[in-house]
Amino acid sequence: MTLSTETRPAGGATPAAEMTLRLPYRPPYDWQAMLGFLARRAIAGLECIDGEGYHRLFHEAGAMGSVSVTHAPADTALHVTLRLPEPIDPSAIVARLQRLFDLHADPEAIRQGLGRDPTLAPLVERRPGLRVPGGWDPFEIAVRAILGQQVSVDAATRLAGRLVERLGERLAEPFAPGLDRLFPQPERFTFAEIKALGMPGARANALAGLASAYREQPQLFEQCGELDDSVAQLCALPGIGAWTAHYIAMRGLRESDAFLPSDVAVQRALAEQGRRPTPRELLARAEAWRPWRAYAVMHLWHADAATAQAKARQAKERWE
Repeated sequence: MTLSTETRPAGGATPAAEMTLRLPYRPPYDWQAMLGFLARRAIAGLECIDGEGYHRLFHEAGAMGSVSVTHAPADTALHVTLRLPEPIDPSAIVARLQRLFDLHADPEAIRQGLGRDPTLAPLVERRPGLRVPGGWDPFEIAVRAILGQQVSVDAATRLAGRLVERLGERLAEPFAPGLDRLFPQPERFTFAEIKALGMPGARANALAGLASAYREQPQLFEQCGELDDSVAQLCALPGIGAWTAHYIAMRGLRESDAFLPSDVAVQRALAEQGRRPTPRELLARAEAWRPWRAYAVMHLWHADAATAQAKARQAKERWE
């Protein structure tokens, strides 16, 4: 990592410390796939994605700031610009960014691990730089995972936007263009506040229970040994089942071996002659993918999305 710091106006007359960082990765890196994944799930006011990069507000060590991340393939790195009211040690923010953008991944090891499967091999060859998008904060990922239960990605993103609009701190003036909200702190997640958003009672109870558990156990989202142990700890919370726990482990805890055998898109991508594999069959097949099952999920999600897009194009052509 390289770092430079200077002070300059940020969005007007308010001076801010601006840090620029260079965060390296092992190539290749599928930046467009990463941006596409994050863009579909971006919460208005908190984060945004444009043609160049990812931008969001954050709260760290008592300071509020913004971050912008762009891809610099010639440097095999991501370029980061941090804007803060005053300089702070960026190490915690760097760790968040490394998790968010999966910068410690080893594409060659993943290729070797998944390339033995006849279905996965061509997918990995097609997208050798595919990463598992993480999250800025495990609690935030856990909230998003619960919101995404049994609804589409777009519907979950709309729910997250409503939640942040109601419970998140709003800035009097945007700190950066289009960014004026922070993700709500766990203290704001009361049952009454969440239910007022029109959420089903069970989901409101799950979110309130998650926030309460996190306040009581600040280490809730720290890896606790084996993947199964982390999943079991999450499944002990109300409203969190295996799919949600593995999703949190995959994106929030950076568990490379998290897996979603009951995920419909994963099952569709591996269907043969119109028959989808059962979760039990998928678990058995995925034994050979360890410890890279989370990356297999990402490749299968992309394959399923590509198939859906192709079918949509064909349907459009038939009607034209």
